[in-house]
Amino acid sequence: MLRILGHYLSRRPDRISDTLWDAQIRAFPLLARFQAPTLQHLRAMCEQFLAQKSLVGVRGLELTASMELHIAAQACVPVSHLGLNWYRNWRGIVVYPSSFRVRRKIQEDSGVVHEFDAGLSGEAWKGGPVVLSWEDVSGSPGPEGFLREGPAHNLVIHEFVHQLDLLDGEADGVPPFDRRLHAGLHRSAWEDVLHDAYERFCAEVQMREGELPQRIAPDSAEADEFFRGLPLDAYAATDPAEFFAVSSEAYFMRPADVRDAFPQWYDLLRRFYLDQQPS
Repeated sequence: MLRILGHYLSRRPDRISDTLWDAQIRAFPLLARFQAPTLQHLRAMCEQFLAQKSLVGVRGLELTASMELHIAAQACVPVSHLGLNWYRNWRGIVVYPSSFRVRRKIQEDSGVVHEFDAGLSGEAWKGGPVVLSWEDVSGSPGPEGFLREGPAHNLVIHEFVHQLDLLDGEADGVPPFDRRLHAGLHRSAWEDVLHDAYERFCAEVQMREGELPQRIAPDSAEADEFFRGLPLDAYAATDPAEFFAVSSEAYFMRPADVRDAFPQWYDLLRRFYLDQQPS
């Protein structure tokens, strides 16, 4: 019990060696976009992150220092200007070797309940933990690692953005705003722009789905070709919370995709993340 509890106690930050940090920049090329002062800030933030959070491998996965840093570096990007306090009130990060299955239950309006197993690559729970598939984390390279015609992906950013969304109690695509940091951002205006962008994206996805041959399921690998021209992964059409998380992935990995498709939404994301990317 004491050993397990120790995982959840903050520890003094360990310094990240130059060798480990340089390897991380190569593993996550997005970092190479940043100027030296920002990189120094991110490095210090990663040290604090690793001291504050408990990363635990399960099902035989043993996490190395480089694996932990790879998760930390990606997780710190969305809050690089906001601060680690935005990941407060939870500590645990559980890492599976690959995708994992969870039991799901849904109830129809008629009252009929369906139970099924869902395969996931990541999940964020209110109050923690964040659950990740290492196979999918390690397959989340920088922007040069993606085909230009496909949408940007980053599992870690996606799940940690869900934690930002959950800070005010509900995953609805509307994170809390800090009056000092986010002067001028208001929930009603955010919701208006979010839902307009979300509905336009859903309409585009539905149009693409209507073009699918009957033999192809919308969530199959065969359908990818029909969705390839979308600015975001089609999963963003699930609900506003997923739209926020998916568009945040793209905002950091390939910002032009969001800026060109949803300029007003892009501007709100830029203001929320306090990022100085050009409008």
